[in-house]
Amino acid sequence: MGSDPTEKISSLPNKLTVIRVACIPVVLICLGISGRLTSFLAGLFLGLAFVTDILDGYFARRYGAVTVLGKFLDPLADKLLVSLTMIMLIPLNRIPIWMVMVIITREMAVTGLRAVAANEGVVIQARTLGKYKTIFQSVALMGLCIHYTYFGANFHKVGMAFLWGALFLTIWSGWDYFRQFHQVFSQQKKAS
Repeated sequence: MGSDPTEKISSLPNKLTVIRVACIPVVLICLGISGRLTSFLAGLFLGLAFVTDILDGYFARRYGAVTVLGKFLDPLADKLLVSLTMIMLIPLNRIPIWMVMVIITREMAVTGLRAVAANEGVVIQARTLGKYKTIFQSVALMGLCIHYTYFGANFHKVGMAFLWGALFLTIWSGWDYFRQFHQVFSQQKKAS
């Protein structure tokens, strides 16, 4: 009479995504209250959110637990988490506004591109470059949230170093998506 363990596993990725969404206001509130402790907590909850992103992807692939809700909610949660955190860091003078504009513009452009492709029945898969971009972005934002020096490590400097790497990968992977899009649609035109 017990519940099916497969059902529990299949709903786990969505629950992890909901936890990630729930972390967003906590991170934003912590960043809205200036101080060393709240900055550390913002970085901690942001790190927790990034871990849930890794885990929900792992469980969804491992157990074939990909759902329509997950396909919608997962990328939305990622984009909200990254974009809103970066926007909150601007008035704290922890991140240059132009970098935020470039990164958010790329995210919106790639999302739009993938939507157009999906509408045409074409799936443009995430590539390794995009995954590296996400790793660099995650480390950068955690460092910039924590900001202060702990154990001799200046987290702001670490965050900025990773942010420059993330910016480079953001531009490169964005160009790669547009290149893929052009290749796929050029082949389709030739075939028709």
